[in-house]
Amino acid sequence: MYNLPNHKEHNPQVVYEFIRNYPFAIITGTSAQGTPVATHVPLLIKEREDGLYLQGHIMKQTDHHKAFENNRQVLAVFSGPHAYVSASWYENKQQASTWNYMTVHAAGEINFLDAAALPGMLDELTAHFEQNPASPSLYKELPQAYLERMLKAIIAFEIRVASLDHVFKLSQNRDQKSFEHIIEQLQQRDADSRAIAAEMEKRKKDLFGIGNP
Repeated sequence: MYNLPNHKEHNPQVVYEFIRNYPFAIITGTSAQGTPVATHVPLLIKEREDGLYLQGHIMKQTDHHKAFENNRQVLAVFSGPHAYVSASWYENKQQASTWNYMTVHAAGEINFLDAAALPGMLDELTAHFEQNPASPSLYKELPQAYLERMLKAIIAFEIRVASLDHVFKLSQNRDQKSFEHIIEQLQQRDADSRAIAAEMEKRKKDLFGIGNP
């Protein structure tokens, strides 16, 4: 990960909120043979007195489950909106174009929980993502026979985060005119580009003393 000071947030809560807004992460690790493995999984973030944790579940006996049991050091990657930024939008156009993006990397140790922890986690996960207390698809509403089959196939885990790093690359190193023109151009493009433009707007006041409070 590039660690450039211009592309960092100083408020950790902004980084935590990014994880909450983009919870579908890639968890990566290595097998006993050194082969890279990865899986895509939604994660809940938990702030506790002793640190930060990520919680979720995966299917048992998959390549990644076996790899994570062998080597518990994993990396969870959270990705947000991203957009191409043309150098033709800068005041000085004779330089390389680039890509604006937002990502968070959480490294730590994954620990698999016992079977007793799984129902509570599934209940919390479904309630969190359904966002509807009357939904018929909440964990507590599912048929018992279906749950018994499902619970045998998956396992709950949590990752104790040892390091949390991020890049919010949003043209913070550009001059004010270039910055504003980039926003104007991105606002005319796809949803990801407009989302990047909105994130840039949030930072105008801190960067240049203008924009939204």
